[in-house]
Amino acid sequence: MALGRGVEIKERRRRPVLRVFISIVVVLVLLAGLAALCGAWWLKHAMRAALPQLDGQVRLPGLTAAVTVRRDRHGIPHIEAANLDDLLQAQGYVTAQDRLWQMDMARRMAAGEVAELLGSKLLDHDKMQRVLGIRTNAERLVATLSESDRKYFEDYARGVNAFIDEAAKENGQTLSPEFRLLGYKPKLWGPVDSMLVIMSMNQLLDTSWDLKVMREHVTARLGPTLAADLYPTGSWRDHPPTQAPPDLTAPQENIPDVPLDETQTKTDDLLHLREVLRGTWAGCEDCAAGSNEWAVAGVHTASGKAMLANDMHLPHGIPNIWYEADLKSGNFHVGGVTVPGIPFIAEGHNEHIAWGYTAMYADMQDVYVEQVNAQDEYKAADGWHPVEHGRETIHVRFGKDVVVETERTAHGPVISQLIPGEKRVLALRWSICDPKASGEPLMEMNAASNWQEFRAALSKWWGPSQNVVYADDQGHIGYQAVGFIPYRPTGISPAPVADESHEWQGFVPFDQLPSTLDPVNGVLATANSRVTPDGYPLQLTLAWADPYRNERIWKWLAGKNKLTAEDMLKLQTDVYSPIDQELAQRYAYAIDHAKNPGKRLQQAADLMRSWNGVVSVESAPAAIVNAANGVFWRMALSAKIGDDWQLYHWPESGFAREELVTHPKTGWLPQKYATWDDFLADVVQGGLDQAHAPLDLAKWRYGESHTVELEHPLYGMLPWFKSWTGTGAQPQSGDGTTVKQVGHTFGPSERFTIDWGDVDAARENIVMGESGDPLSDYYRDQWPYWYGGTTFAWPFSEPAIAAQTTHTLQLVP
Repeated sequence: MALGRGVEIKERRRRPVLRVFISIVVVLVLLAGLAALCGAWWLKHAMRAALPQLDGQVRLPGLTAAVTVRRDRHGIPHIEAANLDDLLQAQGYVTAQDRLWQMDMARRMAAGEVAELLGSKLLDHDKMQRVLGIRTNAERLVATLSESDRKYFEDYARGVNAFIDEAAKENGQTLSPEFRLLGYKPKLWGPVDSMLVIMSMNQLLDTSWDLKVMREHVTARLGPTLAADLYPTGSWRDHPPTQAPPDLTAPQENIPDVPLDETQTKTDDLLHLREVLRGTWAGCEDCAAGSNEWAVAGVHTASGKAMLANDMHLPHGIPNIWYEADLKSGNFHVGGVTVPGIPFIAEGHNEHIAWGYTAMYADMQDVYVEQVNAQDEYKAADGWHPVEHGRETIHVRFGKDVVVETERTAHGPVISQLIPGEKRVLALRWSICDPKASGEPLMEMNAASNWQEFRAALSKWWGPSQNVVYADDQGHIGYQAVGFIPYRPTGISPAPVADESHEWQGFVPFDQLPSTLDPVNGVLATANSRVTPDGYPLQLTLAWADPYRNERIWKWLAGKNKLTAEDMLKLQTDVYSPIDQELAQRYAYAIDHAKNPGKRLQQAADLMRSWNGVVSVESAPAAIVNAANGVFWRMALSAKIGDDWQLYHWPESGFAREELVTHPKTGWLPQKYATWDDFLADVVQGGLDQAHAPLDLAKWRYGESHTVELEHPLYGMLPWFKSWTGTGAQPQSGDGTTVKQVGHTFGPSERFTIDWGDVDAARENIVMGESGDPLSDYYRDQWPYWYGGTTFAWPFSEPAIAAQTTHTLQLVP
């Protein structure tokens, strides 16, 4: 009894302690909830405080006369000024109103100064940018600007800085909340910052040196004969814009073996290099930065006037990569999209001409294996020279500064340290770092009024390499390849260069680059595949893109007349894939002839054989084919080179797969399979397993596993803000082979169409909206158009602008 009473007394003593503990936990939870609510309230308040002034009057020091900024129903600014200097200052100010944090991050990403804000996870990125010397080259390029162009860059910077100074007077309260969340204020803007943004676009579109390093590794493991099948250069499906329609029955060209050098690097090191270089879309094989564009002469249009359409395929982000604007001063009047941080208009139209781009995929880089002696000298054609050394200090948030030792030869920066385990001294030569790359042609392009003036401006375009399609109000259509592309008399090396025979001999002369005006058939189109005609004497690249989008565009346009802007949008959003349909038939045939396929595989075959080739969100066959395609290279390559299969990346890997599937080669059949039919049937099974397909394949929907999702880089990490500041995962039609080329975080970054029969009916929409502020009416107002495959016209003439004006802001001296 006494023992029982003791236990009872102890329990009574424990209960108050337990109650106190529970009370403390409850209080802490309540306090945490209250803190979260207060934080959410503060952030929303900060967003509201950062909304820009769109009406009334703002004083802008440096202006010589008043500037009018009218916003239309989508918040697109129509800026009119008395002179170009005032116009560009106003452009800088207005762009900063909507996108200053994006601009600041863009220059930091380019310069390698992000780790000081976001911590050590960005250290490898910053190290890469410092080793490549991106800021140094941006400073060099600014020094080459003409007096007038430098003044335009300074005008733009003055406008950006006026907004920064204005926010400083409010103690930063009107800055984007991202600045306050990260606890910093932006530095003043300068011409070098604009050039850094230009450099970042070149890096995004023209980086290819990692492919050469990985190709060397794969070829060393696989052997040159089999490797040649993996790396085609062009195809029988190509339709260059400067030659007549191709013979679709012509065989693929033979690709010769190339000399190789074994590399000492490891697979994981090269995969990490690719991730650092290419970011979130490194793992998306079909997500090659590219685009679609075409122009049709008036003989094929309903209006009788020339038409042009362009949609540029790039990684998605919030805010969008593009910013829409309309600039007018006297006879200078141009509208379209630009990259925030860069003055003028990049793509769009003026009162006489329109233009668009696709990535050309020209080879602008070479990796050289340097010979270095014990005296720290490298060997050049004229003897030995000392390696140049530099030192970069990277500030790391919540960490210690990191010092990066850089080296440089006559070829360029030594990049070996970016590839752990690489024992050779590798130097990167890049055409945009050449002294001949100078100036900036955007002003001349924007002001051109005909093909001759426009082409003269394009002759000064040093990078990135692009296909430019043109249409004007006089009915002309044209095509021009642009960029300072190295002239290599002995051809392009597919791997790091270890001899003197592949030294550059200047650049390919502009008048020898592919070009045409007013083709007889009245149609021009490019979509990143081969643009050099048969018999073209110069080698511009080894790595054209897959031909499927380009082939589909040419076939779709062939023989059509009375074309309208609605037809252009229909083609831009086309999700029919002839190659996927062809592969579906081959996979179905393989299952039919494979040894003992199960009922599930037989159901897959039945679904594929009756498929219409439309990659819709509801399609089960599309899901099956894409799943099979997604495991094909792993299953074909891992049997021969193990985990190194992950190093196989090539812009034309889809065509390489098509050739092996439709024209099997015995040397490629893995030993465990008796026939190619057995192998391809197992590829389908492997795809179903990896994709976790349902047991009843008829119930599978392509859109369930193929989605598009946009997230704000900061707000997307906050639970209460992620859902309404982003899009969430949405079912998406199309794939990497359709004209509507898409991935989870990749796709058309804008859609542009102009019919010179009515300039005010020109259409251009971006993915989300003009503003970077989630509380703005213009933050995601364009998303329904983009996701729904529709678009809208935005005004250009004075009456049309006046009719759609929703806000008017006067900028005064």
